[in-house]
Amino acid sequence: MTGNPPFTPAGYPDKSAPNATTALPDTQSDCMADFSLEPEPSAATGIKATASRPALAISRVAILGLGLIGGSLGLALGRCGLKEIVGYDCHPETMATALDAGAVTRTAADPAAAVLGAEVVILAVPVGALGRLAEGIAPFLGPGTIVTDTGSVKGSVVRELERIFQGRARYVGGHPMAGSERAGIGAADGYLLENAVYILTPTVNTDNEARQTLTNLVQALGSRVIELDPDEHDLIVAGISHLPHLLAVSLVEAAGELAREHPLTLMLAAGGFRDTTRIAGGDPVMWRDIFLHNQQAILALLNSWRSRIDALAGMISRGDAPGLETALSQARALRSQVPARQKGLLPALHELVVTVPDRPGVIAGLATSLGQAGINIIDIEILRVREGEGGSIRLGFTTAAAATRALEILRASGITVRML
Repeated sequence: MTGNPPFTPAGYPDKSAPNATTALPDTQSDCMADFSLEPEPSAATGIKATASRPALAISRVAILGLGLIGGSLGLALGRCGLKEIVGYDCHPETMATALDAGAVTRTAADPAAAVLGAEVVILAVPVGALGRLAEGIAPFLGPGTIVTDTGSVKGSVVRELERIFQGRARYVGGHPMAGSERAGIGAADGYLLENAVYILTPTVNTDNEARQTLTNLVQALGSRVIELDPDEHDLIVAGISHLPHLLAVSLVEAAGELAREHPLTLMLAAGGFRDTTRIAGGDPVMWRDIFLHNQQAILALLNSWRSRIDALAGMISRGDAPGLETALSQARALRSQVPARQKGLLPALHELVVTVPDRPGVIAGLATSLGQAGINIIDIEILRVREGEGGSIRLGFTTAAAATRALEILRASGITVRML
């Protein structure tokens, strides 16, 4: 980013005793306890980012909503040695799974029971359910309790929750920029937030002590904290997350419509289409609420996108080769500025392509050799195969270090492999 004024699409304002189960044993902390001073806000962006990892100074957290994000937060907090993580979800089977997985140390019969005595309360439910849930738990909170949410929309949410919790608790808006196309407690991962950006959206009404406590908690999980104005947050994520999701949905729908008349369409869809539309596999309820609660920013950006699509269509219609080449070159240059390995709403994959012979057990052999070295494959895909001869397989890893080590091991075994 530069010091130029931020882009603002037309039509969008520019605004710079609980019912518990048997407790699980404490988890030994593997979180670092070092602390470094927070950097000052960037002169160019005005965004304050913090990346140190302090020790946890709290002992009880309540998590309401035990899906992908709530469950992952619980697992990460347990990994950091938090003594008590109380969980609640409207689905009893989800609570049972979370308890078995170690995402919570006990569950509660209802939201009010879950938050009693908690120092921090995390609301990890769809955006559309936040207001109703906040109203329900507010009478049961102590004035020192810190409340945060994980919603992908902040402007309207922050204003509503600040009103609800005024004089009852200390609220700080939050949004972990990590996720998966999979949903639910079954997809929860204790390392989902490791190295991810975690946005906090304090306002003039935010209690500074609560803000710092929450910053420390997020950093202890291994995330990098960035503070943004709630409305600026909504405009930015509308452009880099909400609009892309909407476009991915429309692309899948268009392909589906084409497939009704041309049945081979989806079968012929290759890696590019699959990668472009991967986010369309997200939770429909969560994304429905996001679109409706951030409609102003999304609609403004949709209008901006339509003008660009219309311009490209005009170039194609006129046969404007120089114009198309210029537009494509500019897009390519901008795309190169996107961090290649930074975690966002979907985790980055560090990938290898392996060429192997077509024989039984070859994939198992790859997994075994890497597993014996302590390397975990988190994604695998057969790309191309010639029967009786061989083919190529894509392997995905969570870290660059794991991918590099896997590359070394496979090459040492005489396997042809390259890094993407």
